Amino acid sequence: MTKPAKQPRIGLLGAGPWAARTQAPALAAHPDVEFAGVWGRRPEAAAAIAAAHDTTAYSGDDGIYALFAACDAITFALPPDIQAPLAARAAAAGCHLLLDKPVATTVAGAREVAEAAERAGVASVVFCTLRYAADTALWIAEQAAVGGWFTAHAQWLGSLYAPGSDSPYADSPWRREKGGLWDVGPHVLSVLLPVLGDVTEVTAARGPVDTAHLVLRHASGASSTATLGLSAPVKASGVSIALVGDQGSAVLPDWGDAVRSFGAAVDALLESASTGKAHDCDIRFGLRLTEILAEAEAELLRRG
Repeated sequence: MTKPAKQPRIGLLGAGPWAARTQAPALAAHPDVEFAGVWGRRPEAAAAIAAAHDTTAYSGDDGIYALFAACDAITFALPPDIQAPLAARAAAAGCHLLLDKPVATTVAGAREVAEAAERAGVASVVFCTLRYAADTALWIAEQAAVGGWFTAHAQWLGSLYAPGSDSPYADSPWRREKGGLWDVGPHVLSVLLPVLGDVTEVTAARGPVDTAHLVLRHASGASSTATLGLSAPVKASGVSIALVGDQGSAVLPDWGDAVRSFGAAVDALLESASTGKAHDCDIRFGLRLTEILAEAEAELLRRG
């Protein structure tokens, strides 16, 4: 009798709300992987997640390397500029990478991860939710195949920092510092780029609080606009992305829960690791998103 192949072992770096609510449940429920352990900057938080999902908790600097040694792949639920250097170390240790967006908030940081993954020959996937949620992933592929788009309009307004908000993600220093441009901007770009082509020109202007307005020119000749923020009034928050072109208009559908979408991202990483074929939303794509957002941020700073 042939012995079943050992399941890939995946570890989680991070023990905050995103790790506890999304990544850990998705890893624990995935039928084709072993949730091999969780590391957190707060040992008590890592221990709570580990206990909830019958896995091992790691802590401290030594714990990071112990988790790398115990795993075939690592997922990340950390602030981007903490994620990036640790992802480079994980790649050097031979671990495949399932990164959160944005990969980093500096081009140098994102490039470090991309180069480390390339040197090590490991697979990578960046979790931009809309690229893995079943309905939106299908919609993106369909609109890219249709083509003929003239323009697109995107609005992603969160209310994390609005009066009356009780979001568990509001207690996030990097989000408060970087705002909607860096937190929800990657989601919008992850839809626009595969449909309209790479961004060739960026114009940016400030709106209320952390809101940023972008006007983008794409390689296809199409243009798009994006309004991004985390401080909108609660009743004004929401997401919409609409395309306009030869076929009329198309509107992004609603998507399912994040746990299921993250499970699909795990599937994508497993496929890339087994086939050696890079995923469309890999670390190189994550680097490109960082380059575009950094250019927009620089223009916002120039405008004061």
